[in-house]
Amino acid sequence: MTSQAVRTSLPLSVTEVTSTDSASGSQDHSEGNPTFLLLHGYGGSSYTWHAWAPRLARFGRVISVDLMGFGDAPKPADGTYTPAEQARLVKELVGEMDLDRITLIGHSMGGGIALLSTLMLIDQGALPVDRLVLVAAAAMRQPLPPFVVMARYPRLSQMMLRVVGAQRIIGVALKQIVHDPDCITREQIETYARPLQERGGARAALAMGKEILPDDIDRIAGRYPEITIPTLLLWGEHDRVIPLWVARRLEEVMPNAELTVLEACGHIPPEELPDKSWKAVEHFLARYP
Repeated sequence: MTSQAVRTSLPLSVTEVTSTDSASGSQDHSEGNPTFLLLHGYGGSSYTWHAWAPRLARFGRVISVDLMGFGDAPKPADGTYTPAEQARLVKELVGEMDLDRITLIGHSMGGGIALLSTLMLIDQGALPVDRLVLVAAAAMRQPLPPFVVMARYPRLSQMMLRVVGAQRIIGVALKQIVHDPDCITREQIETYARPLQERGGARAALAMGKEILPDDIDRIAGRYPEITIPTLLLWGEHDRVIPLWVARRLEEVMPNAELTVLEACGHIPPEELPDKSWKAVEHFLARYP
């Protein structure tokens, strides 16, 4: 897999991903082929998609986004760290890059932002999104996991980061949210801890965590039936962050949604079960070309 930075005027880090698998053949990004727009979850980055991205590149253009405040994206001190603002930036990116035939893929917080971005694009007029893939999406009012609740106490959280260290905290958090803690690697821990060690990284993450559940989430959720495009809901059976009832509720209210549940999987299907989770996505793409 190779990636190239995409210039943008927005406070995002955007990369275009291509496959280096010679068996996949040349990649045709001409008109009519899909664009896959990838949005990570809370505390994540484009790294979340490292197993899926080169496989998606066989089917079309792959654009991976580090949301404002995360990964390699800018972390402005005066940034508005809310789901609505992140969704607005995604909508603006779609316009700035003139993207269409989009398959919007979001994990956890990124799944909620994908839903909100889609609603904003519906309000704007013609919808350039053809398909949604929501992976353990934060989409309903629910109790928040402890590592998100801690964002409400920024001084305590900052002190813990200084005393305990970002890598140790991230390691504990990752092992708590997956089904098999032994699947977590040193590379994952170092990759996700690095932005917290950079200037403004911890402040941005805590600011976003404090606002991660919009005050008007019930109003937003009431609009999900307006999203009629084919939607894959992909969940781990043992997800303790976004429980399975959220997926079942989305399947009930979204007219063209279908749910796939992965056994022996927690909150991060693309990293816990990269091959099995990809098979579910591949099957969905084949059904709705």
